[in-house]
Amino acid sequence: MSVSMSLLAMLEERSMYGLELKNVFEESTGGVWPLNVGQVYTTISRLERDGLVALRSESDGQKLYAITDAGRDRVAGWFRHPSRKGAVARDEIVLKLSLALVKPGVDVGAVIQLERRALLEQLQEYTRLKSDAPSEQDLGWLILLDSFIFKIEARVRWLDSCEARIIRSGAAAGRRPRWASAVADHVESEVR
Repeated sequence: MSVSMSLLAMLEERSMYGLELKNVFEESTGGVWPLNVGQVYTTISRLERDGLVALRSESDGQKLYAITDAGRDRVAGWFRHPSRKGAVARDEIVLKLSLALVKPGVDVGAVIQLERRALLEQLQEYTRLKSDAPSEQDLGWLILLDSFIFKIEARVRWLDSCEARIIRSGAAAGRRPRWASAVADHVESEVR
């Protein structure tokens, strides 16, 4: 999620102080994505440097920020274009499973079970939050929860697929797969 674009979109509604931006951001994401106020001010500084935000007023150390015309154009463009994924982020679970496959004494099946159990607990929590949502009035919150639920469901299916693949390959029985050295080298370089 682009924090800078989210802050710009909020500033399009009205001018705000940094702490106010933090609070509105957290409210709009149901507190699921907490923001450090320092991150807000760092982001605002970059947006100001880029001419997308301007300092509107300052009193008692409080700075009120407003979006510029260039900032409005950027927000409009953000909503008109699809989001880009960029480079694939390092994924801790993938790294953990890859290492579990090549590390002696680690039960990869137990690692998968542990990860699956944690995901299912998250799934239950998000499902509870969704059922406790007051009404369709908070549509953004419900859309966010649906996104989390679908991602977790996909992740659990992926773990199921990993488990089946590992069992078929015989790696669960302690046999070191042919590709184990390549994975170990790749994981080692990612960790560095």
